Amino acid sequence: MTELAAVKAALRTQAVETPSWAYGNSGTRFKVFAQAGVPRDPFEKLDDAGKVHEFTGVAPTVALHIPWDRVDDYAALAAHAADRGVRIGAVNSNTFQDDDYRLGSICHPDAAVRRKAVDHLLECVGIMDATGSRDLKLWFADGTNYPGQDDIRSRQDRLAEGLAEVYERLGDGQRMLLEYKLFEPAFYTTDVPDWGTAYAHCLKLGEKAKVVVDTGHHAPGTNIEFIVASLLREGKLGGFDFNSRFYADDDLMVGAADPFQLFRIMYEVVRGGGFSSDVAFMLDQCHNIEGKIPAIIRSVMNVQEATAKALLVDAEALAAAQADGDVLEANAVLMDAYNTDVRPLLREVRGEMGLDPEPMKAYRACGWAEKVVAERVGGQQAGWGA
Repeated sequence: MTELAAVKAALRTQAVETPSWAYGNSGTRFKVFAQAGVPRDPFEKLDDAGKVHEFTGVAPTVALHIPWDRVDDYAALAAHAADRGVRIGAVNSNTFQDDDYRLGSICHPDAAVRRKAVDHLLECVGIMDATGSRDLKLWFADGTNYPGQDDIRSRQDRLAEGLAEVYERLGDGQRMLLEYKLFEPAFYTTDVPDWGTAYAHCLKLGEKAKVVVDTGHHAPGTNIEFIVASLLREGKLGGFDFNSRFYADDDLMVGAADPFQLFRIMYEVVRGGGFSSDVAFMLDQCHNIEGKIPAIIRSVMNVQEATAKALLVDAEALAAAQADGDVLEANAVLMDAYNTDVRPLLREVRGEMGLDPEPMKAYRACGWAEKVVAERVGGQQAGWGA
């Protein structure tokens, strides 16, 4: 197989998981902006997700968020997904939208609140069983706002205890993915603030526990690709939540703020074997003012472009320049790949997959947007509320 053929083959196997919540209404902490044609339930979200996969060919799974996507029959939901050509991906828990969680959830000083939070996580594992999901994705808003508000070490003990109980409930082939976030909504301490804290807990839990890197959850200037390389080296990178940020956790479209950073991250993924392993490439975005489905299609394409450029890096030339200590040549090898226009290559790949080479144009021409605006009238639109 030629080098170009190998790149194409790798691109054809790429999978980007889309988030159910990105198909619903969202906004800022001040206002949620409604759009015509937005899904009213998880089944309609899967209808839209099926369209994204239909035109991109690389978005075969959809992440759920509980309770936003709670239904009476999860087997029926999984069957509906299959009918739309997709599958249920990660199940995301929610322990941050209940009054009981004002002082935290799994780390709360009250044992009754901690029990409630853990029971919810166990419910999510049950949903994984019913839908065939592999991954339980955990993000905790837990933390404190003031020095002395709670005991920092005790909160870590509570976290470890709760995670251990949920970990033991996981079945064969299921994983726990632990996400971290520098700050917000807690502003003094956050209980899982960085990759080191997440890694330490996952290391103690065992092989089924891995770390999620959300690209918007870091301090300005953080070298995210170093974190990716380190977690891959330790076999503890479970997945990504792809998005972009300008100031803090903006949840904007991946590749919008710094496409060069996305390329650098994807290079480390390719270099570390993550592209051909079980690393989950997930979107975690809120499309507040742009159209939902077009924004998700564009995001998938952005990930594809960064991946294609990363696959085009001349590994032998780079290794030789690094071994020679040729700083400028090593940098030039990376920059040559990054500066390559990979859009023609991706159009070829889509054509070979039986897809329209231009997903955005194909979607706009298919009439789906007009169809759902006409049909999705009445009822309560899906959204996370504010």
